[in-house]
Amino acid sequence: MSSVPLAAGSGHPSSHLYALGAIALWALLATLGVALSHVPPFLLTGAALVIGSVPAWPLWRQWRIPLRTLALGVYGLFGFHFLLFIALRHAPAVEANLVNYLWPLLIVVMAPLFLPGMTLRVVHVVAALAGFAGAGLAIAGGRELAGGWSWGYLAALGSAFIWASYSLGTRRVAHFPTAAIGLFGLVSGGLSLLSHWALEPRVALSAQDWGLLALMGLGPLGAAFFLWDKALKTGDARRIGILSYLTPLASTVLLVLATGRSFSGWIVAAAALIIGAAVVGVRARA
Repeated sequence: MSSVPLAAGSGHPSSHLYALGAIALWALLATLGVALSHVPPFLLTGAALVIGSVPAWPLWRQWRIPLRTLALGVYGLFGFHFLLFIALRHAPAVEANLVNYLWPLLIVVMAPLFLPGMTLRVVHVVAALAGFAGAGLAIAGGRELAGGWSWGYLAALGSAFIWASYSLGTRRVAHFPTAAIGLFGLVSGGLSLLSHWALEPRVALSAQDWGLLALMGLGPLGAAFFLWDKALKTGDARRIGILSYLTPLASTVLLVLATGRSFSGWIVAAAALIIGAAVVGVRARA
């Protein structure tokens, strides 16, 4: 496969399936996170990322990539989680999560800056903004948001920028095999475990904890990253960015089902905005 970025608007139809697969796995993250809420976040992420890298270990020969590419991968996987956890420690969780979910919008608006030949049309921006509004409804759920300023919001914005720029940056470096995502996860997981050792208290994990960690690692913090890489390498980043707003919606729906709560009008409105934005964005001409 060539390292030259796909032309604007081009892409294989399967790219949407890869993106939807990653989104479906990421939707499980909140529910698994609730079940593992007693586990310190850097320990949780580090263990899951290392576990998620295991399926790629037999392909370690494909990990021979330039140092610049490895640095980009660690920047994305470790940098994103590190700043997000800092944000959640220093800002209200709902508001920090809202700021963090600017990353799909940033993917859409920054695509022309990263990918030569790609232009930004009004329909993509409108669809991305509608998706963000829907994500806000899904995350906030009609609750009153905290009005005070917290520097943790800057960390949340930083995490959003890192994930967007990493996602687009994978199309700017020389082509690398998707199996190399396993190396990204292994190194990032190791750095997360070092952060746990330096910043968090020690805890004992039960057999059930390890089972849930394995599920998280092999799914949202493992296979999802491989699928995301395939989607970005074969598809239109603007459309994939808009599709990504399905993640907070699906995550909220799964949480509601897992906790036995009833669906509210906020979720219905969020679904209408996000699904509408996704349909319009995906069908838009280049």
